[in-house]
Amino acid sequence: MWRFFYTSLMYLIQPFVLSFMWIRSLKAPNYRKRLGERYGFYGKLTAPLPNGIIIHAASVGEVIAATPLVRRIQQEYPQLPITFTTVTPTGSDRVRAAFGETVTHCYLPYDLPCALNRFLDFIQPKLCIVIETELWPNLIRQLWRRDIPFVVANARLSERSARRYGLVKERLQGMLSEISLIAPQDSISGKRYLGLGYDERKLKLTGNIKYDLQITDELLEKIEALRALWVRNRPIWIAASTHEGEETLILDAHRQLLKMHPDLLLLLVPRHPERFNAVAELIEKAQLNFIRRSEGSLPDAHTQVILGDSMGELMLMYGISDIAFVGGSLVKHGGHNPLEPLAFRLPVISGKYTFNFPEIFRTLLEVQGVLSVNSNVKALVHAVDGLLNSPQARQCLGRAGYEVLMENRGALQRLLDLLYPYLERKQ
Repeated sequence: MWRFFYTSLMYLIQPFVLSFMWIRSLKAPNYRKRLGERYGFYGKLTAPLPNGIIIHAASVGEVIAATPLVRRIQQEYPQLPITFTTVTPTGSDRVRAAFGETVTHCYLPYDLPCALNRFLDFIQPKLCIVIETELWPNLIRQLWRRDIPFVVANARLSERSARRYGLVKERLQGMLSEISLIAPQDSISGKRYLGLGYDERKLKLTGNIKYDLQITDELLEKIEALRALWVRNRPIWIAASTHEGEETLILDAHRQLLKMHPDLLLLLVPRHPERFNAVAELIEKAQLNFIRRSEGSLPDAHTQVILGDSMGELMLMYGISDIAFVGGSLVKHGGHNPLEPLAFRLPVISGKYTFNFPEIFRTLLEVQGVLSVNSNVKALVHAVDGLLNSPQARQCLGRAGYEVLMENRGALQRLLDLLYPYLERKQ
C-alpha cells in the first residue's frame, strides 16, 4: 500500500518539480534542456545495443568516483554497451568530458513507473549499478520485475539518511529484498544498511573506490605544459569545490595573504557552474585582479586570482597547485573528496564540516594528513601562511595524506571481483 501512496505522490508533485526546474534554469539554462529524458522520452538519441549495463551517478563527485570503474569495465569488456546516467547538467558535462562518445549518456528518469518502463525499453540493460546512495523504490521494482540485477557500488549511508530510512524501516523490506548486492565503502555504512534490515549475505564490504584514483601520463603532460605557461616561480593555492558562503572568506583571506606573499596566486573553483558568474562578481567586489580560465588568457604579474570556470579540469588545477583547500567544509555542506589533491602529495586544508566523508577524514586526522581549520578568515590565513613559510611542513602534511591514499587502494578490484558474475551474465 505504501508504494501506491509513494507513486501517487510522485505523480502529484510533478507540476512542482517542473516549476523547480524552471526556476533553477533561470541561473543554469541547461536545466530546461532535455526535459524529455527525465520522463523516458529520448527524441533523436540513438539507443545503445541491448544487454549492456547502466551506471548511475547522481553527483559530480560520484561521476569522478565511478570513472576508474567504468574505464576498467571498458578495458576488460570492450564490446559491452555502457549507459552512464546522471541527474544534473554538471554531471552530464563531466561524463561527456571523461568518456565522449564511448558511452551512451542520458538523464535517469524521475521515479515514475511509466517513465522508467520507457527508459528500460530504450536501454534494454542486463545490469544496473548505482554509485553510493541512490535508492529509488520504483526503479528497483521495475528492474526486479525484469530480472535485471540492481547493485549499489561504493555504497554510502549517512547517519541522517539512516535515521530517516529508519522511520519507515518496516516498509522498506520489500525494496531492500529486491537489491541484488550492496558493496559498502566503509564498515559504518555497512552496519547502517544491516540495521535497516538488509540481508547480510548480500552485503560485501569493498572499501572506497575513490582511493583507487589514478593520475594518467596524459594528465601529467598537461600539468607540465600549463606549469610552463603559468607558474614562473609563483606559489599557488587552490580553493576547490567551494560553496556559497565560502568564497567571501577565501577572498578575504587571500587579500590578507597577499600582504605577506605578494606573488601568491589563488585558483578559485566553485562547485557548481551556475555560480561562476556570481563568484566572478565577488572577486570584483574584493578588488582583486583576476582572469577566467574559460577565456584561455594567461596570468601575468598582476593577476591575483584565476577563476576556475571550465569543466573537467579540477585535477589539472590540483596538479599545478602547491596547497589545496577542499571546499564544502567551511559551511554545513559536509565537505568534498580530499583524495584528489592527495594524489599529488599536496598539503590539504579543510574546514570542520566533513560529515560526507567521515572515515576518510578521521583517518587523515589521525595521521596528520590533513589540516583542519575553523570557519573564519584568521584560521584560514594562519594555515596557508604557515604552509607557505615551511616547505618541510608542506612536505610532511602531503606525504602523510598520500600514504593514507596508497594504503587503502584495492577497493576497485574487490568491487570488480563481485561484479564479474553480473557483467558476464547472459540476459
